[in-house]
Amino acid sequence: MENVTHDPYDCIRLGNQVCFPLYACAKEVVRQYRKPLEDLNLTYTQYIVMMALWEFGGMTEGELGKKVHLDSGTLAPLLKRLEKQGYIQRIRPKDNERKLFLSLTEQGEALKEKAKAVPAAMQGCIPLEREELMLLKSLLDQALIRMNKQE
Repeated sequence: MENVTHDPYDCIRLGNQVCFPLYACAKEVVRQYRKPLEDLNLTYTQYIVMMALWEFGGMTEGELGKKVHLDSGTLAPLLKRLEKQGYIQRIRPKDNERKLFLSLTEQGEALKEKAKAVPAAMQGCIPLEREELMLLKSLLDQALIRMNKQE
């Protein structure tokens, strides 16, 4: 008979976790974005925010937070920095001062042209075949959708 032992600590071994390689890969990809984003004077999180504004146009801080999965505590200082850099405007409507409306400035809109170089610079940062990358993205999209439904 086969000798099978069950270690009660298997569940907390680093090598048995799904979350750890996901975390480590994400951290490494963000690190690799630093160099191409230097030319834009953006951090990775600022880049995500700018991509959302380039794609969808002006919106409230709350709408943006939902699109980029950032809470107000993280988003507020980031938006202040983007405004200080001249990339966005933050406007509080007189009829509802609790809302904050965000829009791109001309400088922020112009940055979009420079940003087109970033994806090419990042190509190959995840050393997987195209089909594997598409599968990975699909699985992560599905996980995110299901996680959002649980909230």
